[in-house]
Amino acid sequence: MAAEALLAVEDLRLRAGSQDLVRGVSFEIAPGEAVGLVGASGCGKSMTTLALLGLLPEGVELVGGAIRFGGEGLEGMSERAWRKIRGARIGLVFQDPAAALNPVLRVGFQVEEVLAAHGTAGPSRAERRARVVELFREVRLPDPEALLDRFPHQLSGGQRQRVMIAIALAGEPELLLADEPTTALDVTVQAAILDLVTRIRQERGLALLWISHDLGVIAQVCERVLVMHDGQLVEEGQVAEVLRFPASQGAKRLLDALPRAAREGATGADEADSAGDQTSAPSASPAVLRITDLRVQYPAERNVWGRVQSWTAAVDGVSLEVPAGGTLALVGESGSGKSSLGRAVLRLVAAEGQIELQPPGEAALPLHALQGADLRAARRRLGVVFQDPARSLNPRLKIGVSVTEPLAIHRACPRAELPARARQLLEMVELDPEMAERYPAEMSGGQKQRVAIARALALDPLLVILDEAVSALDVAVQQTVLRLLERLQRERGSSYLFITHDLAVVEDFADQVAVMKDGRIVEQGAVSRVFARPEHAYTAELLAASPRLPAVS
Repeated sequence: MAAEALLAVEDLRLRAGSQDLVRGVSFEIAPGEAVGLVGASGCGKSMTTLALLGLLPEGVELVGGAIRFGGEGLEGMSERAWRKIRGARIGLVFQDPAAALNPVLRVGFQVEEVLAAHGTAGPSRAERRARVVELFREVRLPDPEALLDRFPHQLSGGQRQRVMIAIALAGEPELLLADEPTTALDVTVQAAILDLVTRIRQERGLALLWISHDLGVIAQVCERVLVMHDGQLVEEGQVAEVLRFPASQGAKRLLDALPRAAREGATGADEADSAGDQTSAPSASPAVLRITDLRVQYPAERNVWGRVQSWTAAVDGVSLEVPAGGTLALVGESGSGKSSLGRAVLRLVAAEGQIELQPPGEAALPLHALQGADLRAARRRLGVVFQDPARSLNPRLKIGVSVTEPLAIHRACPRAELPARARQLLEMVELDPEMAERYPAEMSGGQKQRVAIARALALDPLLVILDEAVSALDVAVQQTVLRLLERLQRERGSSYLFITHDLAVVEDFADQVAVMKDGRIVEQGAVSRVFARPEHAYTAELLAASPRLPAVS
């Protein structure tokens, strides 16, 4: 391998028992170079990253190959020797800062720990705190002195990720490893983090290895890309060349799986013209759900006796309709009130205003006014799919039991028939009926989300609320789940309220869109019109922040 490489990996092979996880991977990264490692979930990219840091999980072995950093071999190093590399010369930013940060320690102290461990600040506490403030300023955290003594839960998702970047920089690394660091962030926060990492890399002369399943993100931050598939490196080259002339099936599949809106020029005048003269009015189709002047408030401040002193408005006078048999996307940044609106429809939070569900040929159901048995009966007509199926599925219950829970709770099926019904529901979402005997831990993320969809549809609801239901999935699995939802909608006539921050998915999936900011709807209308000719500056800002591939013609 080239002598000037900062990181050189040659013929890396990882194995778990008899299963080969990574097979013969070789690549190198030069000082100051930004390289993307891309591939679908399960391709081996995260295991490769963990091997670079000597953090392979129990049961996974490095069975062959060499890893050299700055000319020094890393394989077989002692844990004491690793401490001089990990966190010092190689920094790491994880995907989920909420899981990576200690919830009971103040964020400033967590950065101080890194400075003390690697000796990259003065010996005194005051010197270390001053260095933390400098790092917080470098990552553009507002009011850094005030943030020192806050706990992770008191920060937004974007702020927590900036703290993680500050921790990664605290050891003065030469190489930064970023493992899916923006996957869970909304588009404007993601764009800010991408700009931040690019600026810091250029100012510090850092090398970067960015691990992702999203070629749109890779195209924004990296010069070169490595494509992994089934444990092997199947393609590498300059980002523009790989996007223009993908040589491997792995790269082609990733490109094909991207939503149309993620491709440069996919949304434009031609689509706007073909949409006709559409306005911002809701769809003329009959509405399955009508929301009028909805308001949701949460306590903002309590006195010493626990009484609420002030309130914050999460949803502030929202009115919208979900078309029968169609999809309304509700988009906006984190904290805009999207999920609070969805919970209000499900009557999981207190709300003011009117929420009416309209069954065909029946009187409208005033969800906002129903109580007791009437509310329980109305909830049979509602389904919900949450973002993280690992949390929404009981890990102790077999899949067959989980998927038929709604049927058992509402006594909609004789108990003796539940196992057969479970198999039917799994077949409906294109899963092997034999999976009814598995536990959630034995399934992939995409499979678990299909189970969640099957459970949501078990009672044949009028309306399904999809709250960030595909946000945690890689692009290939995401597209598979979206196509499944479209098929089920055609076959069953279901209506969807699709809550998301991913505008590229919205253009591919929804009929209508409502844009939410600070608890209010600032724009709504047909997706084709809103995306091609946004009328509100905030909508235009969201569209501009959405990752897209550069032009490759």
